[in-house]
Amino acid sequence: MRRLLTTLFTFFFLLEAVPINGTVGAAPSGTLSDLEPDSGSVVCPPGVYETAPDGCLPLGPSEYLTQIAATGIPYPILPLPAYIPPAGLNDTPYRYFKVTDKGAPLFASLEDAAANQPSSQVLYPSNDLYVSYVGEAVPVGKDAFYQLRSGNWIRAEGGRLGKYDPPFQGLLFSSQPPRAFGWVLDEANPRTAPGLDNPETVQTLYRYNVVQIYDTQEASNLTWDLVGPNEWVDSRQISRVDPHTTAPKGVTANRWIEVNLFEQTISVYQNNRLVFASLVSTGVDAFWTRPGIFQIYEKKLSETMTGGTTGDRSDYYYLEDVPWTMYFDQARALHGAYWHNWFGSKMSHGCVNMSIGDSHWLYDWANVGDTVYVYDPSGRTPIDPSLYGAGAP
Repeated sequence: MRRLLTTLFTFFFLLEAVPINGTVGAAPSGTLSDLEPDSGSVVCPPGVYETAPDGCLPLGPSEYLTQIAATGIPYPILPLPAYIPPAGLNDTPYRYFKVTDKGAPLFASLEDAAANQPSSQVLYPSNDLYVSYVGEAVPVGKDAFYQLRSGNWIRAEGGRLGKYDPPFQGLLFSSQPPRAFGWVLDEANPRTAPGLDNPETVQTLYRYNVVQIYDTQEASNLTWDLVGPNEWVDSRQISRVDPHTTAPKGVTANRWIEVNLFEQTISVYQNNRLVFASLVSTGVDAFWTRPGIFQIYEKKLSETMTGGTTGDRSDYYYLEDVPWTMYFDQARALHGAYWHNWFGSKMSHGCVNMSIGDSHWLYDWANVGDTVYVYDPSGRTPIDPSLYGAGAP
């Protein structure tokens, strides 16, 4: 009886100590119990046993751990050798204001603003119209005006850009990750086995949660990723990174930047080791980010980006002081994006949008001449050069 109580105590203690996500199902009964002699035998210490050892039986916790290990999940479950970059990278010297006033007239001085005499420059209405201002709003009559960094003044219509709290940041790695990992893109409840017919667990994964991927299987015409014991997630809900230790074909340098258009991820390698990874937002359909091998040819601390392709300016955008800009393919650049928080989804006109903190880290790391390898493992992004213009944010 004492031995039984000790075994049970060890088993429940193990379940508390091992950091597993989701509901743990009872281990199915195996044939190991048939090995026990009539006189009884000692239960092995908790661990993974690929074969039954002499002198003890790998039952209870050991049987469960062995079954979990067979799915590719190691014991003990170790976290990724990763950490979040310094929070200070999210800071910029700029303050942004989203303009909603139709036509958005600009004024050369406060006197002109008071007299309602706009300059010839007009910011056309757009959902992507952001300016960079200095100081506080200055009241003039019934209105108030912000001074832009350009020196012009604009009515204080619309609202200041709210900061995303907490701001999204990728991961730095102290050593090479041992397996694939990724970020959850939307709230999800894993299933106990791959396939839509299997029940969901009580575990809930949330947007931007980081998971390790231990196995991948096909079921219900979908691809499923194993992210924990008895926890399978539809792979469409995860932006995945597969670390490797050799450069892609055509990349000859020992440091390079990879942009995966299908997964919407960026991976940075130095000395053939992954040092940084994160989510990005690349070009939407018809404004694709072009696959290929490029080099960073210019770095700028900030850039005003404006453009549009339609005659009615329905896709017009104006973005002042886009931070940490690194051009690599004509007008296509890696840069910070302060106007959205949908990293992991296509959002741009061809550039590679990154969070402010991620773009700041990459700007500090990257050199002019560094290789940028852009690819789509799904093959869905066109490669015909005639389909690509100069690109845009």
